[in-house]
Amino acid sequence: MLATNDPAAFQRALITWYEAVAKDYPWRQTTDPWHILVSEVMLQQTQVATVLGKGFFTRFIEKYPTPASIANAPEQDILSAWEGLGYYRRVRNLQKAAQAICEHHDGSFPRAHSEILDLPGIGQYTAGAVASFAYNDAKALVDANVARIFSRIFDYQERVDSTAGTKQLWLWAEQLVSHDKPRLYNSALMELGQQVCSNKSPKCLLCPIKQWCCTTKPEELPIKKARKKTVLVDELCMLAIRDGQILLHKASDTARRSGMWQLPERESHELESQELLLKTSYAITHHKVNLSIFLAPQKMKAATDEAWHTLDSLGELPMPSPFRKALNTLLDDYFV
Repeated sequence: MLATNDPAAFQRALITWYEAVAKDYPWRQTTDPWHILVSEVMLQQTQVATVLGKGFFTRFIEKYPTPASIANAPEQDILSAWEGLGYYRRVRNLQKAAQAICEHHDGSFPRAHSEILDLPGIGQYTAGAVASFAYNDAKALVDANVARIFSRIFDYQERVDSTAGTKQLWLWAEQLVSHDKPRLYNSALMELGQQVCSNKSPKCLLCPIKQWCCTTKPEELPIKKARKKTVLVDELCMLAIRDGQILLHKASDTARRSGMWQLPERESHELESQELLLKTSYAITHHKVNLSIFLAPQKMKAATDEAWHTLDSLGELPMPSPFRKALNTLLDDYFV
């Protein structure tokens, strides 16, 4: 039997299961729409365990508890508050949304779904999440978890990331959303995708909606466009410390890491005779970056986008996590 043939029974089974096993996340303890928006934006590209384990959500909300508190905050401050989460465009979009709330809604988070959707950087999923979790509105949600669940229970053999696939997923989501308990229902879908209907090892025997599942090979679904091949990148940087100050490069306004500070890059011929201090690697989107950090030459000039900072001020500067980690290691090993 298809879930859409008896959506009420499908909803009851899912909600009953959720009420018995739900995790107690801090964003589930509030109906404040701004707090829920912050949590949704954080979780777009970051695992729940990371957001919780390192206290990112709690610290951010303590610093920026309302839209007005972040609307006019300096960029360096909001980047520092977001440091470690990556994808820094997200926090810039949060600030733009807060500015729009202050400008067009007198600082009060909008109530209507259409007005939430009109905020800068807010898409269909996020608007639905805020509307259902904050206001208990019956709005459908489709994210990676929901796409995976629906592709399996309907045995959908087409790409879920195509135009047609996306349209079909949203149609099912709208047909199945609970109008009585949308907050619980949508939370249950998220929980199911995280805990049971997982990507690599679905726990089908424990699934509360297995009677509606049509697939026999859940691990093969959903079908998506082939991933891009990993691109290897070499990043050659230098460590320059003079009289208690360190030279850092500030990313341009158009760069991925706009406004953030990192160790200055140099061409290989400028560093070939220098001592290699550290070699490490990190991943970003479909790139694997091999980061090599050399001791700076004695005679070198700072570029126009580089500046000297005292070592004591490093904690106040927004810095990409790979550079923060590398710099902490270098300072501990070589300059204590």
